[in-house]
Amino acid sequence: MADNPSDRAHFGPFEADLHTRELWKFGIRVKLVGQPFEILAVLLRNAEELVEREQLRACLWPADTFVDFNHSLNAGVNKLREALSDSAESPRYIETLPRRGYRFIAKVEWLPSAPVPRAAPVAAIPTRQPVTDPEAPFEAVPNASTRESTSSFVLSRYLMGAGALLFVVLAGMFFFKNVSGSVAGAPIRSSLERTRPLLSISDTNAPAFSPDGNHIAFYRQHSAAARAGIYQTSVGSNQFVQLSNNEDDCCPVWSPDGRRIAFSREHNREYSIYLVPADRGGAQKLKAEKAFATQPAAFQVSSSLSFERKLDTNGVIPSRGEIDWSPDGKSIVFAGPSGLYRLGVEDAALHRVTQSPPGAEDWGPQFSPDGTTLMFVRARQIGAPDEVWTAPTKGGEGHRLLAERGRIVSPPQWSYDGKSVIYSSNRSGHPALWRVLLDAPDTSAQIGEAGSPAWDPAVSRRGYRLAYEHIVRSLGIWQMDLSDSPGKRPYLIVSSTSDTDQGPGPQFSPDGKKLAYMSDRSGTMEIWVSNRDGSNAFQLTSVGGAGTPRWSPDSQTVVFDTTTTNGSRIVVMNLHGSAPRMLTLESFHSVCPSWSRDGKWIYFGSPRSGNWQVWKVPSSGGNAVQVTQHGGHAALESLDGKLLYYAKSPAPEPEIWRVPVVGGEEKRLELVRPGTWASWQVMSKGILFVGPALGHQAVLSFYGFSNDRTTILRFLDRAPFWLGATPDGSSVAFDQPGSEQAQAMLVENFK
Repeated sequence: MADNPSDRAHFGPFEADLHTRELWKFGIRVKLVGQPFEILAVLLRNAEELVEREQLRACLWPADTFVDFNHSLNAGVNKLREALSDSAESPRYIETLPRRGYRFIAKVEWLPSAPVPRAAPVAAIPTRQPVTDPEAPFEAVPNASTRESTSSFVLSRYLMGAGALLFVVLAGMFFFKNVSGSVAGAPIRSSLERTRPLLSISDTNAPAFSPDGNHIAFYRQHSAAARAGIYQTSVGSNQFVQLSNNEDDCCPVWSPDGRRIAFSREHNREYSIYLVPADRGGAQKLKAEKAFATQPAAFQVSSSLSFERKLDTNGVIPSRGEIDWSPDGKSIVFAGPSGLYRLGVEDAALHRVTQSPPGAEDWGPQFSPDGTTLMFVRARQIGAPDEVWTAPTKGGEGHRLLAERGRIVSPPQWSYDGKSVIYSSNRSGHPALWRVLLDAPDTSAQIGEAGSPAWDPAVSRRGYRLAYEHIVRSLGIWQMDLSDSPGKRPYLIVSSTSDTDQGPGPQFSPDGKKLAYMSDRSGTMEIWVSNRDGSNAFQLTSVGGAGTPRWSPDSQTVVFDTTTTNGSRIVVMNLHGSAPRMLTLESFHSVCPSWSRDGKWIYFGSPRSGNWQVWKVPSSGGNAVQVTQHGGHAALESLDGKLLYYAKSPAPEPEIWRVPVVGGEEKRLELVRPGTWASWQVMSKGILFVGPALGHQAVLSFYGFSNDRTTILRFLDRAPFWLGATPDGSSVAFDQPGSEQAQAMLVENFK
C-alpha cells in the first residue's frame, strides 16, 4: 500500500477526503457512502496498482462476516463508477482486470491535510421509508452488505483553493468556447458526458431535479389508477416514494429548500396547484384567488389535513399544468388567462407577470437561476412559429429570444449557469432537444443523437446533470400469464436490459421464485438475477461477456456461456458468491448450456467435431461426451429425465428433435417449429414455442406429448428471440425486439 501522508486526494474534477469520507466534484458534494466509498479509498491508496478482489474483501469485510462477496463487490464498484461517471468499457478511473481485481488508472495528487473551508450546507431533503413498487424492475431494499443510508442528502459547497479554482475557470472557458463555436445543427456533446436510463420504469413524465441535483420528482401514468400520480426518488435508486395517487396530476417542481414539491391537478378541465412534502403524501391544495396582492386569503384546515385556499367566482384559474417555483421560495408562477401569474406561496398574493397579445398564449414559465427573469413560450395562432420570450419576474417589458421553426413541445429550461437555453422542438419532424446561447440566439445546436425523439428536458442547478424523456428501442423482458383471458396484454417486468440485439434470455428458476437474464447495463453483457417479477435485481457475474443463463434443478446455481480469446466456454456460478467455475477448457466454441434434471450433467452445443452437435460434461467437471450424431445445437432435457430435446441447428426456424437420454434413435418433432433456437421450452406435458406468423406477428403455441397436436395459445405483436416459462407453464417471459417505449434518461457531466 502506498505511503501517502495526506487524506485528501485530487483526481480529474474530483477531490476525496478519506478521513471524513466525502467526495466532491467541481466543489459540489457527490453522494457516495458506505462500501462504494471504501472501495474508492482502497483504490486511491493503491493508485496505478492492481488491487485483487481478495484484497478488497480483506479490507472491507471482516473474516467472520457472512456476505455475498461477489455480488456486494460488483454492486459497490458499479455504484462507484456511477458516482465518477466512469465506464467499465472505456474506463478513465477504474480499470477492471477480469477475474483478478481493479486498478485506479487516473493520476492522483495528494493535497495538504489542512481542510479547505466550506460554506454552510443547504438544508437536507427529508426522506421516508420508500413505498415498494412491485412493478419496478430494480425495486426493493438492498442487501445488508450494500445498503446505504437514504435518510439525509446534504449538499455542501466550499471555496476552492487557487489551483482548483483556476482548473474550473479554464474548464468552463474551454466548454464555453466549444459551445460558442458549434455549427448549427451539430450535436453538443462533451467527451465526459455519460447517458444512461434515469429510471427503471417506463411510464414516467416530466422529470424535475431537486435543488441539490440528487433527487428526481416525476409523474407516472399507470393503468392502475392507485399507482398513478407524483413520485420522487434519488438519482441512481430504484426505490420510489409515491406522493399522490391521482391520474390527473402532473408537472412537479421542487421548493428551493427541497422540502416540498408543487404540482398541478386537472379536474373538469380546470387546473389547481398542490403542495406536498417531499418525503410523504398528504397534498396541500393551493388555488389562486384573484387578490392581486391586496387581500391574502387565509388557509383553511380541513379534517383531512388538506390546506385549501378558497376560490371565488372571479378567481384566476391556471389554464395549463406547467408551473415553476421561484429561487427565493416565495412564489409559484403559472399560466392563466392572457398571461403568466406569480402566486405567493404563503400569503396568496397574486401578481400578473406578462400580458399575452390577442390570439396568443403564454405558457411553460421558468425562473432564471438568479430569480430575476422568467422564460416562457409564447404560442401564437396556428401557422405562426412558437417563440421563446423572457420577461422580468416582477413584471415589465418582455424580450423575444427566438422564433422556433417547429412547435415547442415542453417548457424550455435554463442551463445551470443561466447562459443558454435548452428546449424541445419538432422542427425535424419529431421532438428533439436543442440549445441556444443567450448572446447568440440565432445559432442553435442539437443535443443528443440525431433521429432520437426527446422532450421534457430538466437541468440540475447543481451536479451537472440533464434529464429528459425519449423513445427507446432497447430490449426488455415482458411477461404474459397464460391463465388470463386471451385479450389480456403482456406487461413489462424488466426494461432496457440492453441497447443492442443481444439478450435478454429470460429464464425462470425451477422453484418459480427467481428470474435470470442477460443485461449490459453495467457496461458489459453479464448475468443478472431478480425476483420472478423483475424486482430485487443484482448482477451475478462480472466476466466481461456472459449469455444464455440456465438454472440448476435446485435453483441455486446458474450455468452460462462466456466468450474468451480462445473460444466460448461453459461456466457455472452459484448465488452465494463463489468464484465462477469453468467446465470447458478446450479451444472450441461451447455455447447454449442447460442442466440435466438430476443436476449431474451440463448439455451444450459445440462444433468441435466438425459440425454443430450436442455435448454434455459432468457438472462437477470432467471430460465432454458427444450426445447427438446428426447435428444439434441447444438442448433441453424432459422433466422426467428420460428424453433430450434439441434444436437441430442455430439457424432461424430450426427443427426440433429428440433422443433418449441413455442413447438411441434421434427423431424429429414435425409439429414443433420455433422461430429461433431459443424460443421454445419443455414442459411436463408438452412444448411451448413461438413461431412466426404473417407480418411481424408471432404465434405462441403448445405441442402436447399425449395427443401429438399443436394448439395456438396467444398472438404476440412481434416475434421474440427468447422464450422462458415457469415450471408449471402458467407464465411466459420473452423479449420484444424493436418495441418502443418512453424512457427517462440521465446525462451526467452536462454543462
